[in-house]
Amino acid sequence: MGQGAEPRRVHAHDGELGAAVARAQQGDEAAFAAAYRLVQPGLLGYLRGLVGDDAEDVASDAWLEIARDLGRFRGDGAGFRGWTATIARHRALDHLRRLRVRPRPSALEQDVLDLPGPQSTHDQALEALSTERALELVRGLPRDQAEAVLLRVVVGLDGPAAARVLGKRPGAVRTAAHRGLKRLAGQLGAESVTDEGRRTLGEST
Repeated sequence: MGQGAEPRRVHAHDGELGAAVARAQQGDEAAFAAAYRLVQPGLLGYLRGLVGDDAEDVASDAWLEIARDLGRFRGDGAGFRGWTATIARHRALDHLRRLRVRPRPSALEQDVLDLPGPQSTHDQALEALSTERALELVRGLPRDQAEAVLLRVVVGLDGPAAARVLGKRPGAVRTAAHRGLKRLAGQLGAESVTDEGRRTLGEST
């Protein structure tokens, strides 16, 4: 059931990403550029959820650190996503400490949220995240839920990887993501124009 909420589009590229990272570690600049192209959209979406309009600057700082420490990375494509998300999160929290504001979800760019079509309650919520209204709803989630949804959906991490990024137990992150997606599905369902839309959103929890 947990797999149903996974962004298949992102995971489909993890083999390609792992191969690009391995080549980049041998000094292949084109391979590093390919890895960047595969990871940057999700990373930028995650950072937008944490630091809003400053996401581009924070992402640049994160990529400088990623490039510098690339030789120390060990793992596959999915592992690389988690590693880069951890670095990006640290840079975002440093940025927020400098601004002396608490992290809170803010608007996400629509092009980052090109998600698969509706299959279940979660997939309905994920698919609908590409709409402006849903972006407002994500912004309104409690921070732990918003960040769990961002890591699972936008960055494309599985539960254990998202937990490592957040420094929490996988169960806690899974619960936060589930509650966040369920709340989104409920809110989107409540705003449905027809009863049928409401039924579809509620039938496969």
